[in-house]
Amino acid sequence: MATALIWSLASPLAARDVAGPYLAARQASYMNDFGTAARYYDIALRQDAQNAILMEDAVLAHLMLGDVAQALPIANRMTDQGLRSQAAHMAVIADMAQREDFAALLERDMTDQGVGPLVDGLLTAWAHLGEGDMDAALAGFDTVASEQGMKGFALYHKAMALALQGEYAAAEAIFAGADSGTMVRTRRGALARAEVLSQLGRNAEAVTSLQDAFGAGTDPELERVITALEAGETLPFTHVTSARDGIAEVFYSIAGALRSEASADYTLLYGRLARYLRPGHVDALLLNAELLEELEQYDLAIAVYKEVPADDPAFHAAELGRAAALRRADKPDAAIEVLEQLARKYPDLPVVHSTLGDLLRQQDQYASAIAAYDRALELTPEGARAQWFLLYARAIAHERLDQWEQAEADFRQALALNPGQPQVLNYLGYSMVEQQVNLDEALDMIQQAAAANPESGYIIDSLGWVLYRLGRYEEAVVHMERAVQLEAVDPVVNDHLGDVLWAVGRKREAQFQWSRALSFVDPKDTEGEADPARIRRKLEVGLDKVLAEEGAEPLTVTVDR
Repeated sequence: MATALIWSLASPLAARDVAGPYLAARQASYMNDFGTAARYYDIALRQDAQNAILMEDAVLAHLMLGDVAQALPIANRMTDQGLRSQAAHMAVIADMAQREDFAALLERDMTDQGVGPLVDGLLTAWAHLGEGDMDAALAGFDTVASEQGMKGFALYHKAMALALQGEYAAAEAIFAGADSGTMVRTRRGALARAEVLSQLGRNAEAVTSLQDAFGAGTDPELERVITALEAGETLPFTHVTSARDGIAEVFYSIAGALRSEASADYTLLYGRLARYLRPGHVDALLLNAELLEELEQYDLAIAVYKEVPADDPAFHAAELGRAAALRRADKPDAAIEVLEQLARKYPDLPVVHSTLGDLLRQQDQYASAIAAYDRALELTPEGARAQWFLLYARAIAHERLDQWEQAEADFRQALALNPGQPQVLNYLGYSMVEQQVNLDEALDMIQQAAAANPESGYIIDSLGWVLYRLGRYEEAVVHMERAVQLEAVDPVVNDHLGDVLWAVGRKREAQFQWSRALSFVDPKDTEGEADPARIRRKLEVGLDKVLAEEGAEPLTVTVDR
């Protein structure tokens, strides 16, 4: 069906010698490679400039890149032809707002040339404000608020417009209102309210409002705001400084609402326009970078993260995001360098050190990871939610370095802080099985973990493996077979099933599982638990001979009493 659709669209283009670039652009769009898609659509349009399909897709590709200037001539051409296209309308409207041609925006027929009812209503209200008609702007926000499900958006923007005009008491009345909706309770809304309260000379209430919104958790931006408030400074209102900023906020707030409701590429359209209208909108930059990561466009995401200025309070968040994108782009050394530099810039920020520790651990740099976790734990208050995970992560690093005493101490402390946590129970239980210590306790821990998370193949594997280690082979088979169902291509799980099957006399099936395990081993993973040489030896001589060669205890069936 999809192939037929593509060719039905492409066939009228073939005669004009544009089928090649068109199909290349389509493929690039499918892969979310917006830069390549835009380039090929532009090539195709040079051959067939009036083709509606090409124009629509080209506008979309350019908007995904945030390149409104390239999208605009095509969008205007579509408008001249009377073609209805949401993407083209977005480009034209964004251009009008960027030029602050609010009169043209108000003259535009939003019924045929708008974006959508919610967006159009908010845009029109801000355009009225841009023309100096505050009464019409407030009436416009109220009209949007009367529509079902739109009240929160409308009140948020109305509060912003009032604050922009210096009517801080009226803005705070909206923020404090019971029917203000969730929009004013976002991070951006909470910070805007703090600025409004500060303008009203109510800094103590501003601090309280931030503490109510964010609890005990802080970051450099929040700390900077709270420190200024507690010092008696009057914060300027910065969240919207013009009608154009207000329109940028429309696109940003819609993007935020779409975040969990729509596809990442569609959401990106709104985020890109927010940033186009307000280049310094750091929240939009961060959102766009996150969306690009979701779309696996890591180089684009990295470039967006780098746009956040080093003196911005959100710089640390951008650098953490850039490091994550570099890691996902298979550039771990560059990611580590970013985090090490960030740790020097923010030596007292726990999340930087913990993130560095996680990345170092993933790269098998366990000693360096432990040092990073040590620093993160020093900076983390006793009883903080993050403390148990830091101990758990450090324990893994210790275990990998064969520092069992330190590892066990960290595992047990993590459990004391978060009793019953299945990840910790499983890792500690499995480690004790491998250490051949406290096997009964290990079984109890892993059974607790399996009860809490019965769909985790790795936990079910641990349960089967501890039963195998206890000599309860028949019981182990059931759990190991289930583990392979859940983690079908994991070499360790398949290897374990092979050992268990051998122990119950199902030797041909065991050899099959060892062969599967061998096929799943990553040749680049030299530190992995699955040992390809050992698996090959088992295929040659069997498990009994391998155990004898290793000086291990022979297989012995234990009767469950």
